[in-house]
Amino acid sequence: MFPLGIEPYLVGGIIIGIGVALIYLVTGLHATQSSFFTTTLSWFSKRKNFQKDKNLKERGWRLTLATGLVIGALIHTLTLSPTGFWTTSVQLWRLILGGLLVGFGTRLSSGCTSGHGISGLASLSKTSLYAVIVFMGVAIVTASIVQMLGVSP
Repeated sequence: MFPLGIEPYLVGGIIIGIGVALIYLVTGLHATQSSFFTTTLSWFSKRKNFQKDKNLKERGWRLTLATGLVIGALIHTLTLSPTGFWTTSVQLWRLILGGLLVGFGTRLSSGCTSGHGISGLASLSKTSLYAVIVFMGVAIVTASIVQMLGVSP
């Protein structure tokens, strides 16, 4: 279940928790990435939904946060990754389809799994609790069906 042992996952979870808590304590804002999409589009699209005051106010720090995540992953890949840059045997079309489905689910549930699962649950949001239950249920059913069908990367 933990191919590299439990330590990297535990350390990663602690770092994420501390980071989200620090951003909330310092700024009072939830560090969620699904809002990054909307705030980023506010730079390019003049549609009313993207030009809301909240999107315009938050787009700078959300872009900085997302850039930091990408740079952090790149630094890890270049310095510590034992397998190199591309670490999956999953075909590109499956990754793209999965990304589109996750994006659709994120908009449908008004937040991403990490936003609901980390920030939402930490702030005792009932909506986030329900969203996490649905996310986990769908993930378990999907993984079971895929395994039963014998689909492999």
